[in-house]
Amino acid sequence: MENEVVIDVRDVTIRFNMASEKIDNLKEYFVKLVKRELLFQEFLAVKNASFLIRIGEAWGLIGSHGSGKSTLLKAICGVLKPYKGEIIRNGNISPLLELGAGFDQNLTARENIFLNGTILGHSMEYMREHFDEIVEFAELQDFLDAPIKNFSSGMRARLGFAVATIVDPDILIVDEVLAVGDYAFQQKCLKRMAEMLSGGTTLLFVSHSIDQVKNLCDHAVWINKGDIMKIGEVEEVCDAYMATQQKK
Repeated sequence: MENEVVIDVRDVTIRFNMASEKIDNLKEYFVKLVKRELLFQEFLAVKNASFLIRIGEAWGLIGSHGSGKSTLLKAICGVLKPYKGEIIRNGNISPLLELGAGFDQNLTARENIFLNGTILGHSMEYMREHFDEIVEFAELQDFLDAPIKNFSSGMRARLGFAVATIVDPDILIVDEVLAVGDYAFQQKCLKRMAEMLSGGTTLLFVSHSIDQVKNLCDHAVWINKGDIMKIGEVEEVCDAYMATQQKK
């Protein structure tokens, strides 16, 4: 059980088609579509990625902006389908991929707690039982009946993280959402993730803070423009990445 593989990324390539010409309106788009005049340029966001993640491990995904980290995480979550290769998952995943994911901007924080919990597969009864715990962790007691659209990015991140971590999932995926929070709340989130790791949760963590990755993770993947540059122990991978950054 200790060495059980929970995520198996097998030679995964993720492709997007980018329009090679500017189309100003929907009518023009459909005219070109019917005439088969739409031109696209192939863009490979992730290329031939392969690695294994075992139960209880903490993996950091590092690289510059636009390198493919978030795209790869979305594929691991099942949001995107690989163009080539496959991803095998064993266990339930609790994803925190972007600010406001699963939130309705016109609903209040109170309503969104139940909405987001339902999306994550929790019952209404379960959410009622843990409602106070979520609110206390997110520190939003005074804003429960305010619409989410009026929240700052940090407030939305706090609420999303609080809902996503009310249970210990098999796999927790966190993508850069801590970057918008204040220092005290970042430390609070990092402490909770460390507690979840000690309880057997597997973590995938994207951050541009190499110190956070080193402190929280034991393995890392360095990705650059879709190419996997290095995989292995977190210190070794992070040091190799930082060495290239310092040369720029």
